[in-house]
Amino acid sequence: MPRAKRLLVMGKDISGMAVAALNPRGADMQQTYPPRSAVISWIFFDWAAQPYFTLITTFIYAPYFATHVASDPASGQSLWGFATAAAGLVIALLSPVLGAIADASGRRKPWIAAFGALLVIGSCLMWFGRPGDLSVIPPLLLAYAIATVGVEFATVFNNAMMPTLVPPDKIGRLSGTGWATGYVGGILSLILVLGFLAASPETGHTLFGFVPLFGLDPVTHQGDRITGPLTGIWFIVFVLPMFLLTPDYPARRRWREALREGSTDLRHTLSELPKQKSMAAFLLANMIYTDGLVSLFAFGGIYAAGTFGWNTIQIGSFGIILAIAGALGAWLGGKLDDTLGPKRVIAGSMTLLLLAIVAILLVGRDSILFIRVAPPVPDGALFAAAAERAYLALGCLIGAAGGPLQAASRTLLIRMAPKDRIAQYFGLFALTGKVTSFVGPLLIGIVTAVTESQKAGMAVLVLFFVAGLGLLGRVRE
Repeated sequence: MPRAKRLLVMGKDISGMAVAALNPRGADMQQTYPPRSAVISWIFFDWAAQPYFTLITTFIYAPYFATHVASDPASGQSLWGFATAAAGLVIALLSPVLGAIADASGRRKPWIAAFGALLVIGSCLMWFGRPGDLSVIPPLLLAYAIATVGVEFATVFNNAMMPTLVPPDKIGRLSGTGWATGYVGGILSLILVLGFLAASPETGHTLFGFVPLFGLDPVTHQGDRITGPLTGIWFIVFVLPMFLLTPDYPARRRWREALREGSTDLRHTLSELPKQKSMAAFLLANMIYTDGLVSLFAFGGIYAAGTFGWNTIQIGSFGIILAIAGALGAWLGGKLDDTLGPKRVIAGSMTLLLLAIVAILLVGRDSILFIRVAPPVPDGALFAAAAERAYLALGCLIGAAGGPLQAASRTLLIRMAPKDRIAQYFGLFALTGKVTSFVGPLLIGIVTAVTESQKAGMAVLVLFFVAGLGLLGRVRE
């Protein structure tokens, strides 16, 4: 008897799901879906992976690197941008090939496990980024690039599991709920770091007024550096439900056969892509606006640290508020996705992001929209200055729009891609999201280095969202 006919997962027969996924034509009426526990377990992948983006790339470690490890914030922003660009190039080159191989082999979980291991290893190595030690910068940036490659590839294969979990009319809600759950995980990880681990070097106390746990030294910023190992441990713990309870596709090919078949299928898909004008337009739009969004999140904390002189506690508190806005935005965006369609959600989100970026460029340390205001007072109350509050409000707008943009993008791809090549198309999706992902950080790095102005570096992001909106208008669902 074929394996797809007798495969049991947690006592549930998923043969119908597997057959429908592998033979989509004519199988929709027979397709069954796994139990609620399997769907919830899949959602926890976003919870498991989100601290990497929240703690490492945005609110804690990246600003710490720019302000305390590098020689100055501008050079730190440039170096971080170059490392992000290098990781993006690797992801862009390999993601379509790996996606095609995964479609041919049938399995998703082994790929998630392998790349999840890279995430854990790279994150844990970031503990060694001591402040002021310039010799540690090259290996530290290498560890960051390895972890970035790991988390992005693991996400590709996790996304490819979505069509087998819920009916098509609930994909938007599933995607939005996943992003929202991820944001909640990011919020809790930030609270854990700020409330119990990272302390101010001046006071020696955390945001909650405690002495850091485990004797973490505020002077050497061990509370900032612990975010690396914490991210790795967090991922291991919370990704386990997905591995234990969520059914995988059944195995179809051996590795070598999958490599040969997947490569052939990928060449066929790429040759046919120019004829699929709507899909090509969407992938091109995704390439541009994802580059802008990733760059915006990656450098938002660094920009705030350089502009307002925020420390870890201030940036982390900013991150908690943004994550709450992001969770609400992603949850609401998932509902709007199923109601209005993902394209409209993407367009609305990009419009809000564009307006927010333009406004942020008009907010300085002592000015808002060309109006002079009192600058922040050193060691003053949290977000007491008017400019800080304006930046906080605009950051919330970015958080609320960023979640729906990402969630609706993967929903739109699922609606447009062939079901039997979903991982391959998610590989192309990752390709277009990463093939030029080095351009945004690289441009920010170059412009910042040349002008010695963080604001000038961030201004290039306006172009990405304008171009993304223009291309999205050519997409038909």
